[in-house]
Amino acid sequence: MDNKILIDEIVNWLKMQVKSSNSKGLLVGISGGIDSAVVANLIKLACPDNSLGVILPINSSENSVEDANLLVKQCKISSLTVDISEEHSKLFEKSMEKLKNIGLYKDEYSRMTDANLRARLRMSTLYAIANNLGYMVVGTDNADETYTGYFTKYGDGGVDILPLKKIFKSDVYEMGKILGVPQSILSKAPSADLWENQTDEAEMGVSYDSIEKYMRGEKVSEKDEKIISNLHKKSEHKRNLPPCFEI
Repeated sequence: MDNKILIDEIVNWLKMQVKSSNSKGLLVGISGGIDSAVVANLIKLACPDNSLGVILPINSSENSVEDANLLVKQCKISSLTVDISEEHSKLFEKSMEKLKNIGLYKDEYSRMTDANLRARLRMSTLYAIANNLGYMVVGTDNADETYTGYFTKYGDGGVDILPLKKIFKSDVYEMGKILGVPQSILSKAPSADLWENQTDEAEMGVSYDSIEKYMRGEKVSEKDEKIISNLHKKSEHKRNLPPCFEI
């Protein structure tokens, strides 16, 4: 599908979601990355007077915050910034200290625990704001991330609607170009900014290009095929409701 047409269809879909849910508007967390940049533009088009971008730094890099603010200016969306670095540090340190006190702390899981807590605190903050406004929280996960499970359960995966869920990362970039997303966002390596110099592809161990080829049924290297297949299987629980005991 032509990406210009796709943009129009998503905007109309967003309008219908607002109407059918009796919501008053749409809200997205803006990270300074391509996915949230595109979603911010889309919700601004869908709800010009009832859309909000929320920037939520947690010891974030200066570049990410600068790009997030640049994006706000580009798409002219209403915005606010809530720095939750201190809240994150206190909760993480207190929780880990309690584990250390009873001898259960696992240092090898510390970095990922920290990263997931960031995503979940952001989700909670977005919902606190959205609930007060009567808005829906709009997610930013794309098809590549959904398939590989590259999102935090009850973090960035905890949203009301997902306009990009069936759209490849490469198409998100093309949409970004059409929408006028700043070049600094279009040209930088995809990163969740979870720790210094972190990038999506390095963390996953495979490129977005290979993921998309695999999802299209095209040939990829044996190594990439194994990585992608394993990521998909391990993350199945993220794409499903929690299992329950059946009576």
